[in-house]
Amino acid sequence: MGIANGIRKKASKIAMGERHVSAWAEKLTQATEELPPQAPVRRLEKDGLDISMAWAVIGIFGVLAFSAIYMMSLILIPVTLAVVVGMILGLLAEKLSKLGVPRITNAVILSTSVALVIALVANSLSGPVATLVNEGPAFVEKTFSRLMPYLERIKWLHITPETFQSGPMSTDKLLENTGNVLHLVSANLTPALVQALIFFAALLLFLAGRITLRKSIIMVFRSRSQRLAAIRVINGVEQVLGFYFATASLIYACLGITMMIIAYVGGLSAPVLWGFFAFLSSFVPYLGITMMTLAVAIAGIITHDSLVFGLVPAAAFFIVHLVMENLIFPAVMGKRLEINPFVVFLAILFWTWMWGAVGAMLALPLSLIVMTIIDELFIEERLQPQLPK
Repeated sequence: MGIANGIRKKASKIAMGERHVSAWAEKLTQATEELPPQAPVRRLEKDGLDISMAWAVIGIFGVLAFSAIYMMSLILIPVTLAVVVGMILGLLAEKLSKLGVPRITNAVILSTSVALVIALVANSLSGPVATLVNEGPAFVEKTFSRLMPYLERIKWLHITPETFQSGPMSTDKLLENTGNVLHLVSANLTPALVQALIFFAALLLFLAGRITLRKSIIMVFRSRSQRLAAIRVINGVEQVLGFYFATASLIYACLGITMMIIAYVGGLSAPVLWGFFAFLSSFVPYLGITMMTLAVAIAGIITHDSLVFGLVPAAAFFIVHLVMENLIFPAVMGKRLEINPFVVFLAILFWTWMWGAVGAMLALPLSLIVMTIIDELFIEERLQPQLPK
């Protein structure tokens, strides 16, 4: 078809440009006239059904992918957590490498440090947690006796002292369910140990082969522009995660110490445990502060006879957290890590549904990773320095 078009164009030029044509031109004109007429080129347009089928395939692939993520949670949770922690520690590993420390030594030092920190925290919390478990029945009864006067004032709840004497909400039933929960926790102890071993092994191997893995990912791409984009994405993710969690850990550690002081002054038991929970819950935006404030409020009401004094520790914690989260945190971070709060909230709900409490803590890091990738891939919209050729 292309040859026929060329013959037609050549014959047209000869016919228009020369009055007396040669024998070769006459044969060319005759051959052109004998060619079949050119069929009109039609552009295939997709109708609504084709578009629906394409989106249906994408939807099926997405459902299968999320199903695989959910079914493989036993392996994916510790591996994902190890990758996130490894990328957070990447800047520190880079500094140790510049000091002449071998990569495998870096990996051993950093992974061992993480294990020691977790062991020290677990050891320091073992005493308060054991006390809380032993005093669980008395704590439940005291909670009901202290909260009953306030619950009776809410008429639409239809809660009376008889509600907790018989039926599914009785004290005996709740204590029995508490025992079932403890049995469930003990039954899941073995998978938790397996996940812990997977986490430390993955963290050690990721830190040891971080540079090699980085080079392999970059060299997968063919063109120079794609490799530069991969380098920008990897560097951006490591810098964002490292900067965010270094700053957040320092700020939330101060919040945990403040909560310990509030719990001690407010007469709450186990102030160290309250401080640790305040530090840990702060890494889960919105949901963490809500659950922590409610827990402190309930503990204060149980501890103090007066409702006003019982709510003072919760109010103090809420105000301190509000100041740190809305004044100190943005002042330190600036606008480089701004994420839509609604998107973060949806991410927390989704990953909590997928992976539980660990998913709630991983929601923000995964959101930061996705935000950084999108930001770096659409980098042409921003002013960038000229790259060397």
